[in-house]
Amino acid sequence: MMKKFLWVALAVVLPWMAGAEDQAERPLSDSAYASVLTCGAGDEFYTAFGHSAIRVCDPARGLDMVYNYGTFDFDAPHFYWSFARGKLNYCLSRYPFESFMEEYFFEQRAVWEQRLRLSAQEVNNLYLMLETNYLPEYRYYMYDFFRDNCATRVRDMVDASLGHDRLSPERREDTNMSYRDILYQSTEGTLLWWRLAIDMALGVRCDQRCSNYEYMFSPLMMMGQFDTLTRAESHERVAEPTVQLLQDTRKAAARSVSPTLVFWIAFLAVLALTFAEWRKGWNLRWMDRVLFTVVSLLSVLALFLWFGTDHYCTKLNLNVLWASPLFIYFAIRAEKSNRWVVMVQVVMLLYAMVMTLAPLPQRLNAALLPVGLILLIRLLSQLRRGSGKAVRAE
Repeated sequence: MMKKFLWVALAVVLPWMAGAEDQAERPLSDSAYASVLTCGAGDEFYTAFGHSAIRVCDPARGLDMVYNYGTFDFDAPHFYWSFARGKLNYCLSRYPFESFMEEYFFEQRAVWEQRLRLSAQEVNNLYLMLETNYLPEYRYYMYDFFRDNCATRVRDMVDASLGHDRLSPERREDTNMSYRDILYQSTEGTLLWWRLAIDMALGVRCDQRCSNYEYMFSPLMMMGQFDTLTRAESHERVAEPTVQLLQDTRKAAARSVSPTLVFWIAFLAVLALTFAEWRKGWNLRWMDRVLFTVVSLLSVLALFLWFGTDHYCTKLNLNVLWASPLFIYFAIRAEKSNRWVVMVQVVMLLYAMVMTLAPLPQRLNAALLPVGLILLIRLLSQLRRGSGKAVRAE
């Protein structure tokens, strides 16, 4: 969709480029400029990663518009189902810069601006492509959090406006991070439970090292990149130094209770109950059924995100080592479960727990270490109950 749009947009732009000497044919004056706007995190989870947009301003012609690729409709039919399957349409919206600033002032979020060092013709190229993309037949696109979002669209539009002199991200050793590393920066402190949920949904692809170009899926990372971006041929800087237009005036959010701490406490409680079961003969089958049923549902969700959606980074999700569909079998069969099947799951659990400490090939959330131990001791308890029945039968 993006490539198709760019070809159409360039077909519109090229005639303007061919007649560049005729200033009167340009829709914008020579005083027009464009800039990248970056917005800080908000209070809602879907705003935690910031936002990007493009501003086109022509004081001589009274134009000052913001082009926003991050628009979606909560009231769209089957919104959550489309989002879950990776088939949610986002769209380009356009509104006055003043309205944009009022919105972020009301939300008390920071806004930064980086004016682009573009020629008059390049500003016109960008404006014409944005206007073409705003046409109803090109306005909508299939959203992908990592590869096609509000930030990557801004990056690609600026890149296309330069013609043959494309963007050249600076290579810096200190930014050798993965998608997951960047997500961790945005979920530190106050969004630890959301981080756990994200870690459980995302697979191996999220841990591949990103190129500097790929880092720009994150609005805040892209802002940092635009401070150093140059043109591939001329090596000139693409943007002026960052200017802050609004300060973040939100109240500091309370830190999240650590899920790792919660699950370690849960592990100690389950361990104590298991010892009591072994010594006093308590019947804790109900706990196993509840626990294994919950894990079974998580395994179904992980497999659905892997095989039933178009999300790029939910494939190859090794969380299925601990949230395994085998737990459906264990929940049904209880102590009648085949011993060898239990041992296979035990090995998978042990490997998953190792991955929480040594994140290869995928980083599993540290909170899953006590979860793995809980599942391990309850599986061993099932084996013990099964062995006891076999001895009594003899």
